[in-house]
Amino acid sequence: MSDAAGGSYTLVVALTDDTTVSAGALGEYRLSAGAYAYTGSALGAGGFSRVDRHRRTARGDNDTRHWHVDYLLGHPAARIDRVVRSVGVDVECAVAERLPPGPVDGFGASDCGCPSHLASGDQGERSGDANEALDALAERALAAHEAAAASSGDPDATVEVVAGSAE
Repeated sequence: MSDAAGGSYTLVVALTDDTTVSAGALGEYRLSAGAYAYTGSALGAGGFSRVDRHRRTARGDNDTRHWHVDYLLGHPAARIDRVVRSVGVDVECAVAERLPPGPVDGFGASDCGCPSHLASGDQGERSGDANEALDALAERALAAHEAAAASSGDPDATVEVVAGSAE
């Protein structure tokens, strides 16, 4: 399927340093260095082009802040490691609910009843080898997408992992 098909996605984000970020109405919050996963939807006409916009923000090529995740990705210590996508289905909340609890209440969840759409790696995933932490959280995100897509009942739904910084 093309990127225009859209669906739901999870950005697996590496935060290289402890960071304080100000995110609009959420105010300032402190995040420890480690692995994080942000789940969102890309269901409009542009489909997964929203992920490309997130990539531009993480590279410093886009200074506009529309969503909570823009404030995180706009910080120099943040980079998108990889993206897990459920193509053709809206499983945003189902995926977010299957991931670890988030460090910031309401992050990315102002339009739904979820506690947060930002998940943090478990303590073991945040400490130790950074690549292992990212791999572990990415595996959890992939499993969450696979389970949510399977329970959607859509036989055409697919799940894939794509590069975080490419395109």
